[in-house]
Amino acid sequence: MAAIFLSEADVQNLLDMPTAIAVVEASFRHLALREAQNAPRFRVAAKGIVLHTMSAAAEYLRVVGWKTYATTKQGAHFLAGLYGADNGELLALLQADRLGQLRTGATTGVAAQWLSSADISELGLIGAGWQAETQLQALACVRPLKRAYVYSRRQEQREEFAARMSERLNLEVIAVDRPKEAVADLPIVITATNSPEPVLDGEWLAEGALVCAMGSNWRGRAELDVTAIRRADNIVCDSVECCRNEAGDFTAALEKGIFDWSRAVDLCDIVTAKAIGRHRGDSVVIFKSVGMAIEDVALGAKLLELAKAAGAGVTLPF
Repeated sequence: MAAIFLSEADVQNLLDMPTAIAVVEASFRHLALREAQNAPRFRVAAKGIVLHTMSAAAEYLRVVGWKTYATTKQGAHFLAGLYGADNGELLALLQADRLGQLRTGATTGVAAQWLSSADISELGLIGAGWQAETQLQALACVRPLKRAYVYSRRQEQREEFAARMSERLNLEVIAVDRPKEAVADLPIVITATNSPEPVLDGEWLAEGALVCAMGSNWRGRAELDVTAIRRADNIVCDSVECCRNEAGDFTAALEKGIFDWSRAVDLCDIVTAKAIGRHRGDSVVIFKSVGMAIEDVALGAKLLELAKAAGAGVTLPF
């Protein structure tokens, strides 16, 4: 059978956030059961360009796959591939920019389901870019949100984001003038920035807050300061292995002896009750995600299933 090509438009038309959350949560369950395998991201660079590659095997779906993307000053270009596990044939090539945005938001949604109270109605968001959209969308799917406070450095950007997302999600999104206003007294705080330096002061955090930090996946970048790491009673990673390779949020705390990796647990062990994500109601919990290929492969497999049912995609000549 010939492989098919699925475009960004196909991803947009066929996948929604509730589906993405369900698929991503299932991928973590199967990862814990060792019915899936994830390989951390690997990077190579030449002058002006970095190539990023990541791969995973989803035994439970009978597919294996990869995502590769190149980044330059002009932006990033994402492509994913899926192969059938039974015969190794290429099943699909996918444009994977929107796919990655969905799975990143969905991962935060899964973490919030397991690490926060079910009745949370407000949150704070630092960052008003493209990834911030699905972070807020995912939380609106899993919690009865009524209000969100958003901060970013550019006033025009945060105000535009607030107006657009208020209308899209039918909740009150308020642009605030200081990052502390998107953190203090709030039960969930999401950081979704590309800042190389901390944007969140741990002293601002309320008792019992859940912090979901997803913006940095380079060792030289950190959204959280040392105080946030010190205050955290529980630290959960999408993958401890991947975070050890990429999460710069922990670098300063490691150097100061405030943190060691034995404290961190995998999200897959939380969703299968192999580990505890929150010891007390007043515990500060940090969830750190850097992105995993198993999320892309699982969501790509679901996209392929939906595309076949809808007759979508373009048949490739091989």
